[in-house]
Amino acid sequence: MLASSGLPVVEATSFVSPKWVPQLADAEDVMEAIRDFKGARFPVLTPNLKGFEAAIAAGAKEVAVFASASEGFSKSNINCSIEDSLVRYHEVALSASKLSIPVRGYISCVVGCPVEGMVSPSKVAYVAKKLCDMGCHEISLGDTIGVGTPGTVIPMLEAVIDVVPIEKLAVHFHDTYGQALSNILASLQVTPLLSPLLMLKAK
Repeated sequence: MLASSGLPVVEATSFVSPKWVPQLADAEDVMEAIRDFKGARFPVLTPNLKGFEAAIAAGAKEVAVFASASEGFSKSNINCSIEDSLVRYHEVALSASKLSIPVRGYISCVVGCPVEGMVSPSKVAYVAKKLCDMGCHEISLGDTIGVGTPGTVIPMLEAVIDVVPIEKLAVHFHDTYGQALSNILASLQVTPLLSPLLMLKAK
């Protein structure tokens, strides 16, 4: 239904372990159901090489990997350190490159983390450069818990722009505290080529 509304890109599902996320055990069924739909791209999340291989077997033509700028969130969300996650994603990126499969990168907690509090812009820039260097065609900077304000978002963007081309960046804001539109405006004023995404979250 989302693709039929005219959206050109719809993230379809995630190829994660059903042991950890039972709700996503139907990833192959979802891909089968949209196999013949034309006019939209359906990237899928792949947390590791096993997930990537399952996604390709199910017909995925584009994948995404998701890292964190917070060590605590990385360990609680995907059960490994930032460095270990980057090793996994490098394996995914290499395999994707061999098949000419585009890879998109996500970074969680780019301004604040539920485990560690505020996140340093330099940490975000470090992860962003790693994702860029491994071949991600776009890197989405996500304010996962919606605590960002223009005062914290702008320094983060400036740090990332120093190491990653602007045209490769996107922003992802949650409206948890009513700041998403302000953050999008501030981001576009700093970097007009950004692709903004607003996530409206119930308080």
